Amino acid sequence: MSETINMSKMPVLFIGHGSPMNLIEDNPWTKEWEALATLILRPKAILMISAHWYTAGSFVQVDEKPAMIYDMYGFPDPIYQLQYPAETSKALIERIEERLGAQVAAKEDRGYDHGAYAPLLKMYPDAKIPVVQLSVNYKADAREWFAMGQALSVLRDEGILILGSGDIVHNLRLINPNMGNKGFPEAEAFEEALLAKINPEK
Repeated sequence: MSETINMSKMPVLFIGHGSPMNLIEDNPWTKEWEALATLILRPKAILMISAHWYTAGSFVQVDEKPAMIYDMYGFPDPIYQLQYPAETSKALIERIEERLGAQVAAKEDRGYDHGAYAPLLKMYPDAKIPVVQLSVNYKADAREWFAMGQALSVLRDEGILILGSGDIVHNLRLINPNMGNKGFPEAEAFEEALLAKINPEK
């Protein structure tokens, strides 16, 4: 990454946030996140969609100052001391509700999960940009998600960065340490099919 991305609107980004160890490590992945933030305009606010808020229905967090959610277990103590004291944006929350209407409900007492703050701690460590999380509705199908994306895309013209955080496949409960660097065949097949769609010339 060396050239600033030329754009007339904010991008939509997807970051594979990987292991919680990325929260405290300085490695090739975290360096890419840091570099990415320098290649785009500084957003007015961030709409964050994290794989760690997986719900029956769509919800938007509405607390002004969300707490930290340490939704990972068995990692070094410094990870559980991290803070990302960003605040939400009433204006952005209202825009999300306006664009999605009855499809989305307000959710109080919902903090920032590590899928949200893992990349943000590296990209925007000052935590001065408002961040609002939108849940992942597991009851919605691909058509519904596409329609939601279309409805929310206007936010890009308003200086809002839409940021997805997770991985192409995301289920740590199924990890088998005896497989080494290999994944499940169905996961690898899905990844290959998805990458072929994203980069059809490769």
